[in-house]
Amino acid sequence: MWKLRGDELSLRDPLIMGILNVTPDSFSDGGTYIDADKAIAAGRAMRDAGAAIVDVGGESTRPCATGVSASIELERVIPVVAGLAAEGITVSIDTSKPSVAQAAVDAGARIVNDVTGLVDPAMRSVCAETAAGVVIMHMQGDPHTMQDKPVYDDVVVDVGQYLASQAVLAVEDGIRLESVAIDPGIGFGKSLHHNLELMRHLDALTHFGYPVLVGPSRKGFLGALLEPTRGATSAFDRDGATAGAIAAAVINGASIVRTHNVQLGVDVALVAKAMVPRRHDDQEINRT
Repeated sequence: MWKLRGDELSLRDPLIMGILNVTPDSFSDGGTYIDADKAIAAGRAMRDAGAAIVDVGGESTRPCATGVSASIELERVIPVVAGLAAEGITVSIDTSKPSVAQAAVDAGARIVNDVTGLVDPAMRSVCAETAAGVVIMHMQGDPHTMQDKPVYDDVVVDVGQYLASQAVLAVEDGIRLESVAIDPGIGFGKSLHHNLELMRHLDALTHFGYPVLVGPSRKGFLGALLEPTRGATSAFDRDGATAGAIAAAVINGASIVRTHNVQLGVDVALVAKAMVPRRHDDQEINRT
């Protein structure tokens, strides 16, 4: 079980986290859900399509994105978070600002999804005090620099060690062990090779004992893979490639998949999970 603020989610089957960006400049859906009522309707549709979580973000973290103030981010996300939470939807707030995380949890969010990996002690304090679930993500650099020739000794080892150390720090600062999930940060300070290595070796991250979240949806590395046969593709042209990445993620051990197209994610995760050999503990559970 993944322990959240006032709730818990079963990890027996892969969870789908729907992406809901209330920004003008996100790489895929920027500008689509600036209106709060439209955003709430979209989140409701994600829930109805099978999303276990709706992840609301008010600041784009795409490569070279321009940051926004906490006041702007709050203005964008709080009405949406409150509206979705009022309908019983499990909401995650995608932010690196402690003040935004606190306000979003107060408005009903149960998860804090921090692309900076909870490096800010104030963010760890907010998450501990509110008992929110947390997603600790790896990013090399920041959105302005992360794609400037990223370098690793061994990307799987380096990312894994970072996530494990940040998770330990989070628990030491009062965040419940059962509330922590980790995310390798596909596309955040990684080359095509790095992204593929992480996707191929997700099982190395599951060995740390935390649920692994993966977010490959419509990202540039998929466009790079498609380019030799299809040429340049827009984000919206990459749902088929996203399906392949989701299947690989689930087969390699991901517990949570973050995606724009929720119905696609639900269908692919269901089929991929069915093709993974059952573990002994699953068989024991099924017999009781």
